[in-house]
Amino acid sequence: MNRVLDIIFVLSAGLLMLPVMILVAIAVIVLLGRPAIFVQSRAGKDERPFRMIKFRSMSDARDSKGKLLSDEKRTTTFGRILRRSRLDELPEFWNILVGDMSLIGPRPILPETIRSLGERGVLRCSVKPGLTGWAQISGNAILTDDDKIDLDLWYIRNRSFWIDLQILIMTASVMIFGERLSESRLAAAKRKDVG
Repeated sequence: MNRVLDIIFVLSAGLLMLPVMILVAIAVIVLLGRPAIFVQSRAGKDERPFRMIKFRSMSDARDSKGKLLSDEKRTTTFGRILRRSRLDELPEFWNILVGDMSLIGPRPILPETIRSLGERGVLRCSVKPGLTGWAQISGNAILTDDDKIDLDLWYIRNRSFWIDLQILIMTASVMIFGERLSESRLAAAKRKDVG
């Protein structure tokens, strides 16, 4: 998506969502503890690392020896609701505003994951990562990591204004109705052809 459109969208949506962001931040602090924000290094365009910002969705629960419990045990009902609704990703508006991310593109992943993908990782990092993307509207958590990469690469080879518009519309649907596997989009991505 065009940088100017990214900025216009983020400023507009950011103002509208500011009360929601404040409420989510307060809820995270009350239900999960401080800090409300989670920051992690992710691979950006051309594999340049950046600090991605999200609302926390896990507690800092530890075992009797002080070691963090597994992610599954630290994810609360509230955390699952945050993730399903994608409200945990609202702070990424900042990443879009400063140019680390775009509204539409492959979701940012860890630098070591990108390195492990070889040439596929290089291609995946040829565009800015996005707040939402082709894999997120095609099944996201239902998909394997390999499926997500195939869908991301299909998007990179076929991206257009119309596909970006479809992603925006479908993202709203996913936020409201939940994730559903799109077998047709996955099959097209697995063919690895254009179109």
